[in-house]
Amino acid sequence: MSALAAGPRLSDRQRLAWLRLIRTPNVGPASFRELINRFGSAEAALEMLPELMISGGASRIVRVPSVAEAEAELEAARRAGARFVGIGEADYPPLLKTLDNPPPLLAVKGEGAVFRLPAVAIVGARNASLAGIKMARMLAADLGREGYAIVSGLARGIDTAAHKGSVSTGTVGVLAGGLDVPYPPENAGLCDEIADRGGAIVSEMPFGWQPRAQDFPRRNRLVAGMALGLVVVEAAQRSGSLISARLANEMGRLVFAVPGSPLDPRAAGCNALLKDGVTLVTEAADVLGALAPLAGTRRQRTTPLAEAPDMSAMPPPRESERADVLEALGPTPTGIDEIIRHTGLSAAQIAMVLLELDLAGRLERHAGGNVSLIT
Repeated sequence: MSALAAGPRLSDRQRLAWLRLIRTPNVGPASFRELINRFGSAEAALEMLPELMISGGASRIVRVPSVAEAEAELEAARRAGARFVGIGEADYPPLLKTLDNPPPLLAVKGEGAVFRLPAVAIVGARNASLAGIKMARMLAADLGREGYAIVSGLARGIDTAAHKGSVSTGTVGVLAGGLDVPYPPENAGLCDEIADRGGAIVSEMPFGWQPRAQDFPRRNRLVAGMALGLVVVEAAQRSGSLISARLANEMGRLVFAVPGSPLDPRAAGCNALLKDGVTLVTEAADVLGALAPLAGTRRQRTTPLAEAPDMSAMPPPRESERADVLEALGPTPTGIDEIIRHTGLSAAQIAMVLLELDLAGRLERHAGGNVSLIT
């Protein structure tokens, strides 16, 4: 395991507070960022959580993880040869920072240097054909030799083939569960090999977390977000790989697909993507040519790392303001700009009311910054 490269980094005290805050129920990446921006630090935000939950109408106050519980997770990471990397630190994947609401902390096992390579995601069917597996492995190896890292989700089939094809040149595996709970279990050895040979395994989930069905779309978001482009090798019409392709497209990443036989249902998703206009791939050169203009670019975003300006002196929202926002919300996703125009309240006032509702478990955040009430 390499040390963090030179650059800003969290203190041990800050990392502990960040871990407690992001592990608190109802605190996601968006509310985490709002809390840091509002109160200046994770420690200050932790003290304010009960009051904010009550203001948001919580039926009960969720329990904040204790210092001892957070220290135990940090120790579990150390035992596993891993570490927690905060957004803004040198070993945080650069492209991931450009997402809407990137995870503030990532558990990382392996070498941070792999994140500084331009990356391509390769995804596809778990029940892949031998031809699909051969194609994924060949693409990964060829792209790796050209200096690209390969990102995938460590699933059976195409994902596993992509990792194996690029393990010697640099690959990143993203887990849907805890870093110590590889899924599928038979890829535990592959995870160790990736970390030992210059690649990395990452997860935003707690140590010990068994992956659930709803965790895989979150995993897919990270796979797509870490790469300049995403290649689908085989995918059925309704599959997680097509979710990854949709997410990549929404992020402004390039999407590629390998054509397949119309008679093979495992190729139906790829063929549908090609009909929709994604780039056809039969060899690595098709990907390299499209990504070459992007490979040297790194879009940066200013993100909270150590201390943000303390805005805790701002007056809390009035009951009338909370009522106006609640009236504007419903089960249909609504843009925050629309709420601002409708209520006449400032962006800061709206953000605070939404933060209270989020912490109370009453708000759902959607792609594109839209929000809705949980009914």
